[in-house]
Amino acid sequence: MHPAYRADIDGLRALAIIPVLFYHAGLGFPGGFVGVDVFFVISGYLITRLLTVEMTERRFSVFRFYERRLRRIFPALFTVLIATTVATWFLFMPPEFELFGKSMALAAVFASNIGFWQEAGYFDTVAQFKPLLHTWSLGIEEQFYVLFPLLLAGLYRFMPTRRTLVIGFLSASSFLFSTVWVYAAPDGAFFLLPARFWELGVGCLLALAPAPSGWQSGRAAAVCTVGLVLIGTAVFGISERTPFPGAAALLPCIGAALVVMAGGTRNAASRALGSRPLVRVGLVSYSLYLWHWPLIVLAQYRLGHLLTTTEAASVIAVSFALALMSWRYIEQPARQRRFFADRRALFGAAAAMMVAAVTAGLTIQTQDGLPGRLPAAIQKIYAQKQDRSPFLRANCFSDNSDKGVDSESVRPGVSCPMGAQGAGQTTFLVWGDSHAAAMAPAIDRAGGRFHQRGLFVGRAGCPPLLHYDTTSSHGQKRQACRDQNDATMKLIKDQNIQLVFLVARWPREVLGAQNGAEGPFYDPTVPYATMDRSGQVTVALDSTVSALAALGIRVVLVMDVPEPGYDVPLSLARAGLRERAPQLNPTRVSVEARQKLARQILQQVAIKWGAHLVDPTPAFCDKDFCHVEVGGVSRYTDADHITRSAALNITHLFDDSFATVMSGDSHPMDFDG
Repeated sequence: MHPAYRADIDGLRALAIIPVLFYHAGLGFPGGFVGVDVFFVISGYLITRLLTVEMTERRFSVFRFYERRLRRIFPALFTVLIATTVATWFLFMPPEFELFGKSMALAAVFASNIGFWQEAGYFDTVAQFKPLLHTWSLGIEEQFYVLFPLLLAGLYRFMPTRRTLVIGFLSASSFLFSTVWVYAAPDGAFFLLPARFWELGVGCLLALAPAPSGWQSGRAAAVCTVGLVLIGTAVFGISERTPFPGAAALLPCIGAALVVMAGGTRNAASRALGSRPLVRVGLVSYSLYLWHWPLIVLAQYRLGHLLTTTEAASVIAVSFALALMSWRYIEQPARQRRFFADRRALFGAAAAMMVAAVTAGLTIQTQDGLPGRLPAAIQKIYAQKQDRSPFLRANCFSDNSDKGVDSESVRPGVSCPMGAQGAGQTTFLVWGDSHAAAMAPAIDRAGGRFHQRGLFVGRAGCPPLLHYDTTSSHGQKRQACRDQNDATMKLIKDQNIQLVFLVARWPREVLGAQNGAEGPFYDPTVPYATMDRSGQVTVALDSTVSALAALGIRVVLVMDVPEPGYDVPLSLARAGLRERAPQLNPTRVSVEARQKLARQILQQVAIKWGAHLVDPTPAFCDKDFCHVEVGGVSRYTDADHITRSAALNITHLFDDSFATVMSGDSHPMDFDG
């Protein structure tokens, strides 16, 4: 009932899966991810060839088609979902487990590609904590399989002579869309079917086209060789920095099409592809694809670092072992009807598995990653993440999703109160980004002690600088930042504020980068890419302080706290779960190196305009290390925001600011705060 089996296609599958494995394991192959594109071409070709035979012979059945897909896809996939859920239950901290729950629910209905598109890019560092990230390609394929048979059946019935033309038009449109979208919306181009349809379409068109006739063995071997060279060029010539898929995906897709086309004629190159070792790998490629990525993610998570060469080789070996067992004991029995032989039973079981997976995934997601599953001691450590500043709440702060206080609320003074609320006129204001919100409890308490009433204005990623474009956002968000800062300046004038605290994550603005991008396996000893934006920041800060000074306002410039670069409470909890002693405190040398340019700028502006300086670094650091945790208690809620408790412990740093203003002394404070 199936078209003739071709061993060379299984060999091509092997050449597609091996680069994917090595790329994911960090063993070279910079463009190894293009193996998925080769799979797309193969899938489009095989499914169209099968459907064409059945429709030509008038024996096509939608139910039989989906039955075959269920037997092919579901058993191995849901085995991996179950195994991964059990492993992550014991290994993952709540944030990662919460994300896993969401991805499992989406993977069960073949929509994980949509979920990952909404979260982050395929090459982002957080991908290292997503054991189901690889299911995005299954989402693409299954969405295609839902639509394409119906499209092809409709074409056979109503436009039998135009089916190649229609599919060619759709594929060409998808390709053009992909080439534009890969620059305009790269994550969407990577994860979504409209930009990927053409890759499967290449295989479809190959199946619909007449088979080459009159080819000599030598010519077919040459075509096959050219195809393999194109695939190899993509594997070794493309990288994460290449806009992809877009036009770059032509290399693996055309290469795969040439290999498949050449295999229709007996030739030496195709026979080599059909050799026993390659065919064996190709036969288990589906299970191998399913197992390898969760194993890599879980191994790295457990070890706490990216895999070494030896560790990567071991994980790949385990992946092969599981794939062989999965193929023999799960895939083959399902396809050979050794269980759920009845179609109704199969569909019922598939529906039950999907419902169970979706229910479990949504439960994990909605229950915040089920922190109650952790040992009591680990829960206590993890709970330190909740010791957050109240000034990060929506009534005080605008977050990265633009939820919370906006410029329209700031302008009339509908802002967050601080200090002593029964003190009459508002005398001070704290202005800045999320680091300002984290620091605000200290200033709030100091203001209360001096019976001063104040306001807080804050927006995520938005430093308190006039006429400045922040590094952490773009487009509409940058404009929202500008609008809020303008509104804050108007508020200061209208309320006759006497004292303004400017607080921000200054090193990020000056260096144009987060601390190593704060990836899951951030190593503070490894240099990370930065740029020098000190000119832009200096001009904007000078302009802002100048504008405030012109109004007779006293300005306090608050330097940034030391940045660990990794989530401190999560790292403490993971270390506790592994029963390892945490080593989290960065050296003072590394902290001062990151802060150097920012400190120089703030000091220069403070001296020029008579502003006060507050430097919290000495409160966190001794001569050798900066202590991000003390006795197992985190001083940070994440990788760079201090806890409310840590902020309150440095309240004394702001006493002089209020005392100096009350005394009328305008001389700048000592640099050490």
